[in-house]
This record gives sequence, structure tokens and C-alpha cells, in this order.
Amino acid sequence: MNAFRKRTAIRIATVSVLLASLASPVAWFVARENTEDSIVSLAIEESGRLLHHYSAINLDGADATLHAVAAAKNISGGLFDIAEIYNSKGQKLAEAVTSEGQAVESSLPKHGAPSYTVEFYESLKLPGDIWVLRVFVPLRNVDRQVTGTSEPITGYFEGVRVVSTWQQDQIFSNSLIVALMVGMASLLCGAALYPVVVHLSTDNERKAQEVLDSHISMMEALGRAIAKRDSDTGAHNYRVAWIAASIAERMGLKGSAMQALIAGSFLHDVGKIGIPDAILLKPGKLDDAEFIIMRTHVTQGEEIVNGMGWLDGANAVVAGHHEKWNGSGYPRQLSGDAIPLAARIFAVADVFDALCSRRPYKEPMSFEASMIILEKDTGSHFDPAVMAVFRTMARALFDRLADSTENEARQLLEERVRQHFDM
Repeated sequence: MNAFRKRTAIRIATVSVLLASLASPVAWFVARENTEDSIVSLAIEESGRLLHHYSAINLDGADATLHAVAAAKNISGGLFDIAEIYNSKGQKLAEAVTSEGQAVESSLPKHGAPSYTVEFYESLKLPGDIWVLRVFVPLRNVDRQVTGTSEPITGYFEGVRVVSTWQQDQIFSNSLIVALMVGMASLLCGAALYPVVVHLSTDNERKAQEVLDSHISMMEALGRAIAKRDSDTGAHNYRVAWIAASIAERMGLKGSAMQALIAGSFLHDVGKIGIPDAILLKPGKLDDAEFIIMRTHVTQGEEIVNGMGWLDGANAVVAGHHEKWNGSGYPRQLSGDAIPLAARIFAVADVFDALCSRRPYKEPMSFEASMIILEKDTGSHFDPAVMAVFRTMARALFDRLADSTENEARQLLEERVRQHFDM
């Protein structure tokens, strides 16, 4: 499993587990509440039927107490462990209590005369971990109720149901099953999403890779084009970009900064495409007028890379590769830290490769002779901090590039490109 798939799996699994851990308790609570509501609704419905069987819900008449006592006795012991019936004024007419009801009656919260107008219930936890449901029902004469009107309250019924241990266990088991199903569904959802996300990401990564490959191919094509115009094999671009990247790695550059350095190093002389052949290919020394024109390759290079999206980062090297630490360079006479770090790194790499490599007009210099020149120009041409890093690795770079072909130099740079462009 590659790093991306591993990260994706971990993140989806984390979200799924988090979702399951949040949704499962909620599902358990909702299921428990629904079961509790069902018990109470059934008790209210059945008690209402029984009450109406014993009276016309006229609990203020002469036989009110008689009917209330009979109804209370029948209700208690079945649906309720305590059954109390009140008249419309809130006076208790009858009460029936089972042995379970007697055990909890003293622990129930006290209240005054009933005066509520809608049914409701309370779920109470009493000492000893006893769970009781207490319902409150206003009674009306439904036989005389007229559609669209509300009959007056004729009395009140209050009942207490002690939820037995086996019922509690059943409620808990049912709620737990619902919670586990919700949790499992969350985990299965995450498992189902993983291949979809990986597929989409792989497809997106493939397309992004294709775009990146085309960008790098364009970079190489531009570099080779100017190398051919400059009577070079093109190996210089590969070598100098590899050297610059090696120095930058030692200095801690990474990500977009490193990508910009590599692109800028490879395209540093792209502006020479706009220099006339008579000047660019002149075998002798340029006169002052010709040198002024030659210097314009920097600004022409900037115009080429600016606005080219990912190549915008190359501008730092393209614009600053002829600036010098002491401000005597061109075109802007920048000095010190005002010169972009990428351009300061490239300057060392460029001169080092120019001195050590074979050109049509010169033989390569020895490592020692090249380093003498670089050390002499440190503090004037080159950034002392960059030289301090380069000095420790210069010999290894020289030995690695000695007598290397263009293809070998290209392979070296490809390794850096794949590393820093996430290929």
C-alpha cells in the first residue's frame, strides 16, 4: 500500500470510527426513548379504554367513587402498579397499589392537585436503581365529544408502572442492537467509500502526472532549443540544474522552492532565443554594443517564463542568474540577500560547471583550479553562505560529473525531478 492509500485508509477509518462512536450512542438513546414511548402510549391507551368501560367519565356524580374504585382495581396489577383516579376538581376518588407499587410509592416525588390539560409522562430512576414510568392523563367524555370542539375535563388518571428487570434488559438489548447496526453501517459506509476515493484520486493523480510530464517535457524542449542555438550539447543545463538542486537540498530547500530552482536552472538562458545569431554565435569577443544586446537575454527570458503558470517560479533564477553578491551584476545590480536565494545557489553551480566542463572553445579545468577561482570570487560574485555549503560537497559533485555524457547528466537530473516533483 503506497503512502497516499495508507493515509486515505487511515483518514476514512478514523472518520468512520468517529461517526460510529457518535451515532451509536444517539441511536441507542433514540431507540430506548422510542421503546419507552411505546410502553407509555400502550398503557395510556389501554387504561383509557378500561376507564370508559366503567363509567361515562362522569366522575362528579353520585356513583363516581364506586366507578373509580372499580376502575383503579382493574387497572392496577396489569398495566400499572399504582393507579389513582381524581375528579375534575383534583380530589382523589380511588387508589389501587400492587406490592411493587407499595415498594416505590414513598420514593415518588409529591405533587399537588392535578390541573394539567394534556397527557404526559415522567421517566424516573428511584433509589436502588429502580426504573419507573409515571403517566398523567386528563379524562374527557369522548362519547359526547363534538367534532371540532374540546370537551371539558371530567377527571384525571395517574398511574405508575415499575419497569421490571426483564423489560429493562429487553429494552437495553433492543437499543444495543440498533446502536450496533448504526455503528456497523457507519463502518461499512467507510469501507465502501475507500475504493471509490482511491479510484477517483488515482485517476486525478494520473491526469495531474500527465500534465506534469508535459510541463517537464516543455521545459526540456526549451532548454535543448537554446542549447542548440548556443552551440552546446545541452548537457550543461542538466548538469547545472543537478548541481544547484544538490546544493539546495543541503540547504534545506524543498517543495515549490526546489521545483522553481530546478526549472529556473534548466531554463536560465532561455532568453538567448531572442538574441541574433551574429551576436550569440560570434566566435570572438563582443564589443560594447553587442554586449548590451547580449545582456537583454535576461529580460527576454523573464518575458518568456512569466505568465506560464508553473514556470512562473523559474523567474527568480532567470532574472537573477547574472547578479553578483557585491551588486556589480546585471540587469538590476542587486546585492546580498536582495538577490533571490535560488539565483545565488545557481550562480555557484553555473560557474562551477562552466569551469569544470569541456566546451567547444576550451578544455575542462581541474577541480583544484576551479575551486581557486570560486574561492577568489566568494564575497564579490558568490554568496559566502552558499559557498560554505558548496565547499563541503564540491569534490563529490566534481567526481560524479567527471566525463559524464549528456544522457548520464539527464538521468541524474531525472532522479531529482522525480524526487521533488512527486513523480
